[in-house]
This record gives sequence, C-alpha cells and structure tokens, in this order.
Amino acid sequence: MEFAKTHSAGFLANHMARLFAAGLQQRFKELDLAPAQFMVLLELWEEDGLTQAVLTDRLDVEQATMANTLSRMQRDGLIDRIANPKDKRTRGIKLTPKAREVRQKALAAAATQNAEALKGLNEQEAETLIALMQKVILTLKRR
Repeated sequence: MEFAKTHSAGFLANHMARLFAAGLQQRFKELDLAPAQFMVLLELWEEDGLTQAVLTDRLDVEQATMANTLSRMQRDGLIDRIANPKDKRTRGIKLTPKAREVRQKALAAAATQNAEALKGLNEQEAETLIALMQKVILTLKRR
C-alpha cells in the first residue's frame, strides 16, 4: 500500500495543528503569549496551583518541554512557583495577576481562531470533527 499524505490522519492532524498554532501565534502577538503558554494557562485557569508533573501529564508533553515553557512563563511574569506545603519536593504553579488579566483576551483570540478554521464547515460537521478528534485522542492516550 502506498503512503498518501492527503489520506494520512497523522500527517493531516500534524499539519492542521501547525496551522492552528501559527494562527494563534499571530492572534496572541499583542498579548505576548505563545500557543504553548496558552495551553498551560488553560489548565491553570481551571485549576490554579497544579504541579509541573500534573501539567506535563494533562498536556501530554515531555517533562523538559514543560520545564522550558514554565521557565519562559515565569520570566514573562505569567506564573510563580510556590512551595507545596504537603510535599516539599514539588512546587505549585500559580497564576500571576498578569495571567489573570490576559484571560478574556486570550480566550477570545482562541475562539476567533477556531471559528476562522471551522468556517468552511456547517455546525454539524464542526461538531462531528471535534467529536472524532476527541475519540482519536482518547484512543491514543490509552496506548
């Protein structure tokens, strides 16, 4: 069987992810945010104080990648690392006021990017695409 990138789920998902990230990067420019930082912020806006290990697990990224992202976020004034009173070996990642202030604009930019990307689909197609993507992600996570 010949490999055809136009019919490869992995190739297409990767290509789509890069296009989404590029669009988000453009929209986040005025906010001084990177798409990787936004992913971390999404988790922390839901549950502030998570550890690096929990963030790494939830976002399915390498520990070194998460460490670098968190270092940049701390440098940029988006997070602080605080001692965990229950476990002195870990540190909680806490949002700064700057990270809280950027929330609504970042969410609006992401919603605009999503709407732009999906505007060629009707509502049912968009819902189906998202449901199928969620199903594939769950399948891959189980491995």
